[in-house]
Amino acid sequence: MADQCVSTPRAVDSDASMRRALGRWYDRARRDLPWRRTDDPYAVWVSEVMLQQTQVNTVVPYYHRFLERFPDVDRLAGARLQSVYKLWEGLGYYARARHLHRAARTVRTEMGGRVPCDPRALRRLPGIGDYIAAAILSIAFGRPFAVVDGNVKRVLARLFLVDTPVNQGAAHGVFQDLANLLLDRRDPGRHNQAMMELGALVCVPRRPLCDQCPLADACKAFQGGVTGQYPLRLQRRTLAQQHWVAGVVIKNGRLLLTRRPAQGLLAGLWEFPCGRLLPGDDPADACIEMVRSCADLETGREQYVTTVHHAYTHFKLRMEVYLCRWQHGRVRLNGPAAFRWLRLGETGRLPLHGAVHKALPALEKLLGQSRLDCAGDMG
Repeated sequence: MADQCVSTPRAVDSDASMRRALGRWYDRARRDLPWRRTDDPYAVWVSEVMLQQTQVNTVVPYYHRFLERFPDVDRLAGARLQSVYKLWEGLGYYARARHLHRAARTVRTEMGGRVPCDPRALRRLPGIGDYIAAAILSIAFGRPFAVVDGNVKRVLARLFLVDTPVNQGAAHGVFQDLANLLLDRRDPGRHNQAMMELGALVCVPRRPLCDQCPLADACKAFQGGVTGQYPLRLQRRTLAQQHWVAGVVIKNGRLLLTRRPAQGLLAGLWEFPCGRLLPGDDPADACIEMVRSCADLETGREQYVTTVHHAYTHFKLRMEVYLCRWQHGRVRLNGPAAFRWLRLGETGRLPLHGAVHKALPALEKLLGQSRLDCAGDMG
């Protein structure tokens, strides 16, 4: 597909020596990563989505499994979103999977099943912003678009002593302009990957390995002895705290799981019925009321299971988990999008969010020691 696109005219290499030094270093030091063995736009796209806010070593096995299950746009577009979520389980930031799935369907239905090489068409796809578009365009199609991620910002901030904090709203434009000036337009894919690799392996946040850096002679922070002061950052606000209660309802040896709505927080993921706790609420009493409110079930004989602490993108969660006995009623949902009754060993079939995963070991231990065994009839 790469030969379908025509690159823009080559620019004059005003920083040719820096580009050559960076390229030579990359050829020698780069990691052998699976997405670097292909120029397939779809495979590049999947890798870049997975690598957002996720470490490389974590991504590699997910990348292999994902492409084995969904080797092309058509297979991904034809899959159920819940299947995509399940394969994504553990990577977090599930909106990435949802957007990737929606975008694949758009590519199949509106773009002839081919990932577009036009930047405007790419950016219209869900989940594709400037960074992912530049990565696909440069790596898969050889088009001269510079990528700017956290690693690249750190390299540029030290190289040019950029005084704009990297997490300030106006920062992206500043760093994008610098990245564009430095870009090797003759081989933009290699250059972009070299910049990201330099930030990942050498120009690291703490104790950068300046003696191994191919750009040390040109780096203003290194020459001035101030690498530890760059990049500049605005102080982050403390993450908000939320307190939830979750009810593990058991009926006839099965547990009730509910699916969150398709939009909003943790969209489409499965959990035990749960809700917010207000200051002063008794968790056990609130659990019974919460199950009644969201599932229209009457429960009793609540038993404490565990307290889970989990950090999501925008908040930190403390979740109290209680075991409940179904008394009467049929599930009628108020809030959740769907429900299922499953045995404990079957819960792994569904894409669960992180806090639920953390609760499972304590639940398994309790049920193994209790007469509230999921193999029995509690109804």
